[in-house]
Amino acid sequence: MVKARIPDVTGMKKLNYLLLFLSSLCLISCSENYENKKETELKLLSQEYVRLGLFIGQYDTDFVDAYYGPDSLKPVYKPEAFPKDSLQNVIASMQNQLSEILPRVTEENQQRIKWMQAQLTAFSRRIKIFSGELGTFDEESKDLFGVVASAYPASHYQQLIDSLDILLPGEGNVQERFQSLANRFIIPKDKLDTVFKTSIAEARKRTLVHYKLPSDEKFTLEYVTNKPWSGYNWYKGNYTSTIQINTDIQIFIERAIDVGSHESYPGHHVYNMLLEQNLYRNKHWDEISLYPLFSPQSFIAEGSANYGIEIAFPGDDKIRFAKEVILPLAGLDTAGAALYFKALAIRSKLNYARNEAGRGLVNGTMTEAEALDWLKKYCLFNEGTALKSIAFIKKYRSYVINYNYGQDVVWKYIEKDLKPQGDPSKASKAYWEKFSYLLSNPVTTNDLMK
Repeated sequence: MVKARIPDVTGMKKLNYLLLFLSSLCLISCSENYENKKETELKLLSQEYVRLGLFIGQYDTDFVDAYYGPDSLKPVYKPEAFPKDSLQNVIASMQNQLSEILPRVTEENQQRIKWMQAQLTAFSRRIKIFSGELGTFDEESKDLFGVVASAYPASHYQQLIDSLDILLPGEGNVQERFQSLANRFIIPKDKLDTVFKTSIAEARKRTLVHYKLPSDEKFTLEYVTNKPWSGYNWYKGNYTSTIQINTDIQIFIERAIDVGSHESYPGHHVYNMLLEQNLYRNKHWDEISLYPLFSPQSFIAEGSANYGIEIAFPGDDKIRFAKEVILPLAGLDTAGAALYFKALAIRSKLNYARNEAGRGLVNGTMTEAEALDWLKKYCLFNEGTALKSIAFIKKYRSYVINYNYGQDVVWKYIEKDLKPQGDPSKASKAYWEKFSYLLSNPVTTNDLMK
């Protein structure tokens, strides 16, 4: 192998030289064997992809969601100024080099290259956003996540509200009547830990029926405040996660199942473990060790985590588990639970209304006061949840589409050609198997949309 050394240069000159040097490493002739050379080129590019992401993460603290690769790929210095132009040049160079080797590698490696190229497009857009070069909601979501979510007028959501008007008893408008019903199912704070641990344990048990997980996998559960999100999985590598639940706002009974499963089994914890085990450890694909938050990977991560709730608790299983197990644990009356979950099923179809609030806030066509009213009216959020949602949009911008549109796209991808026929248990097995493929491979947004 030909070894190269970085010349001894200083300051910004050293930074610019290093970045350009890294992007050209793959041009080094590493072997006389053509096949080995192709593999080595891709190996080096995958490492530079990781180095680049970690370098950006020194400035944009939200950029890296997880990293479990070697310390040798971590940055060794941080210049004072954010070198956005140099970084964009490196991204363009890496994109070109990936395109050049694309036709010369195996089909499996072509998939890796297409995955990295989509991720690098997101890198470029995120650098612009971090540098204050903002785009529209849809422009940003297209580059960051590879999609533009469907948009609907207020009349679309009003039709759903009208269907709730027929379902919900009592006096007052739909929002007031829904909140009156929902308030009966708020988990007392002193019961949160018991309810969440029980819900996660059930989700894990159901996942283990279909997947063999690493024997040493584990997670810790923490309760936090002053966060713009309701729950978060911080994946640490080595099949370990820290799951945080935000207790700023009231937590309703269904959220113990939804957030618990979304963050753990078969959601983020399982997704990250399967990628680490199958691609990073077994195949030594360095690029997988870095999870950039603002990337197409999050479209799949969030969409699959929401879909995972439904596959783990199909049909009436969620309401049955709530009534028989977690409502009694929370010390709550089960009366009215069936009606509440019927209302929740309709409300779930209102999730896209959150995207419209995001579009309005990001595009400057909606004030925060207008967004607050919109979220309370069309998402049926109470004041606290609506304010938390606005805080999330202000921080994460178009990321909100990953939860609703991501779930719908994953749903169609999984269920295509898998509609239950004959033995329901066989249908369930097929669903879990296809879901496992999604969680264990470098699937791109384009793959999902085909």
